[in-house]
Amino acid sequence: MNTDFTQGLNPMQKAAVLHTEGPLLLIAGAGSGKTRVLTHRMAHIAGHLARPYEMLAITFTNRAAKEMKERIHRLKPYDAHDMWVATFHSCCVRILRREIHHIGYDNSFVIYDMDDAAKLLKGVLKEMNVNERQFPPKSILSAIGRQKDELVGPEDFAAMSAGNYRDEIMAEIYKNYQKQLYGNNALDFDDIILKTLELFMRHPIVLDKYARRFRYIMVDEYQDTNTAQYQLVRLLASVHGNICVVGDDDQSIYGWRGANIRNILDFEKDFYGAAVIKLEQNYRSTGNILEAANGVIAYNQGRKAKKLWTRAQPGESLNFFKAESDYREADYIVEKISQGLADGAKHKDFAVLYRINSLSRVIEEKLVERNMRYRIYGGIRFYERREVKDTLAYLRAIHNPHDDISIKRIINVPKRGIGGVAVDFFEKIAAEHDIKFYDVLKNAEMYSQNTARNRKIANFIELLEDFRARAAELPLEELVKEVLTKSGYHSSIVAEDEADGTDRAANLSELINKAAGYEADDLDENEGQTSALAAFLEDVALVADIDDHSENDDTVALMTLHSSKGLEFPTVFLPAFEEGIFPTYRAVTSGEPAEIEEERRLCYVGITRAKQRVYISMAGRRRHNGQTISNAPSRFLQEIPQELVESQAVPITPPPPPRPAFKRTERAAQNIDFNQAAMQPNFGKKWDLSKIKKM
Repeated sequence: MNTDFTQGLNPMQKAAVLHTEGPLLLIAGAGSGKTRVLTHRMAHIAGHLARPYEMLAITFTNRAAKEMKERIHRLKPYDAHDMWVATFHSCCVRILRREIHHIGYDNSFVIYDMDDAAKLLKGVLKEMNVNERQFPPKSILSAIGRQKDELVGPEDFAAMSAGNYRDEIMAEIYKNYQKQLYGNNALDFDDIILKTLELFMRHPIVLDKYARRFRYIMVDEYQDTNTAQYQLVRLLASVHGNICVVGDDDQSIYGWRGANIRNILDFEKDFYGAAVIKLEQNYRSTGNILEAANGVIAYNQGRKAKKLWTRAQPGESLNFFKAESDYREADYIVEKISQGLADGAKHKDFAVLYRINSLSRVIEEKLVERNMRYRIYGGIRFYERREVKDTLAYLRAIHNPHDDISIKRIINVPKRGIGGVAVDFFEKIAAEHDIKFYDVLKNAEMYSQNTARNRKIANFIELLEDFRARAAELPLEELVKEVLTKSGYHSSIVAEDEADGTDRAANLSELINKAAGYEADDLDENEGQTSALAAFLEDVALVADIDDHSENDDTVALMTLHSSKGLEFPTVFLPAFEEGIFPTYRAVTSGEPAEIEEERRLCYVGITRAKQRVYISMAGRRRHNGQTISNAPSRFLQEIPQELVESQAVPITPPPPPRPAFKRTERAAQNIDFNQAAMQPNFGKKWDLSKIKKM
């Protein structure tokens, strides 16, 4: 087997593959072949320096992890299986599934999605007699998530909130919410990394086990890491120090959800002796597209100097069209797609990338009028559909009987005569006696004299217990089928309105297909295997909407600019290039340069999704938030070198040239000297993980 994994790479890519020892920052511009470099680097290390199970590669999406696994397997088919290639959350779940008992949870914990977490929080608010209008559950969950990303537990938040009435209530909600999660043996999405950090800091032996195991660590999309992810990486790299992070500060677009661009900008300060390699040769886009992207991003001050280039031809100019209205703008987009289809292009060659979801409506209407195939990303995900969530609730209740949210969801689905009054009655009993809700149901006759209702509950419990016993012996596919048939759920779905019932039944069939094709990955020979049911539930809990994007779907893609990151299309449309929309009104009026810079990075991402053509458009007037508005052209349009733009509108006045990038002051976090503080890092007051409280 060939062991030279640098063949066909350019000089900088080859340097990245061969630089294996110590910290490495790999600045990978858009379309520069970073996945190829990462996979070849991993194959090289596995072939010459380490055993595959001593390597960890972390990505941000399941789609990226799957692609990386497949590529490594093609390079080293006998070794790739044992490598840990996963998202941050999948990696942490894998650790927690084996170690979480050290911090008081059962290893059969479940993961709540936003909907389940909101239901749990509503129960907390009801118990606390807090008005949901004043404390909207989803807003509260978002606020709690931000605290968790910054490693702030309930007690710490309570201390920070002293003297602020609203924040004091928030702190109490946070504490009770975590208590309820713990009682249900459940984690929400933000807990996954936080609980792993808590585990590591409270049990250094467990940290040492994983930090010593992973001799080589690679992290993709490092510019998108938040505080918790940043600390996780530092801890895992604290023994060997062979950490390679890959990213592009010019594509850091998730500040609104906690990503900290300083993580990548300050890498050399955080990891002593770090090497830096830049991948600037682009293999995706034409020269004009790259020059346009370079021209825009040059106006940002907080960035590392770099410039994308290509050996490809300049290609077509970018197109700009100013329409009379948003409807005329949509006509223009659909007409260009129609012309492309007539010239032999496929539907999947086109993507419409917009700043906010509401912009898709008019474009969708025009696509429907022209009978064009399209798909909107960001709508109701497959795993969020009612019938799919009901089935998954059955599976989660089978896996973890103390998952109150799932038990309550299915106790009367399909209808079996156990209504809300009964649920409230037994829930109150459980709270008063500090007993698990499921245990109260198992002994319903002890607390209720309603014989008919008790019999129905007993039948429900018997059904779940039978499923639980069968789960140990049935293949996953057969278990799902048995749940759907014996519970009566499938027949109840089919009995619904003909069209709706048929669609929902088809979704259940698709879920069975998912289960049939699912195989839990072996961890390694020494650690055994996660049960197929547990691994399946983890997989569907962590899947992202954009993971469903497939190049085989011959549809026009409609998605937000945020969702488009990591994708590429021959032709890209960027509508509503207007001040107040892109950049947003909030960014324009905030007075914070950092907000405009993130919007500009989003523009850079949108332009660099295109291989051959970019169509930029705006409207003289459009309906927005119930009003007819007229916006000025986006400043980003004015920042594109005008010789690169073919305009079908009034001339655009270019802005002054960009100033050179400057270096900002370093952040509050102290550096770790890995030679002296391998197991006891000093993070400084703000980053002191030892203060994480048990939640």
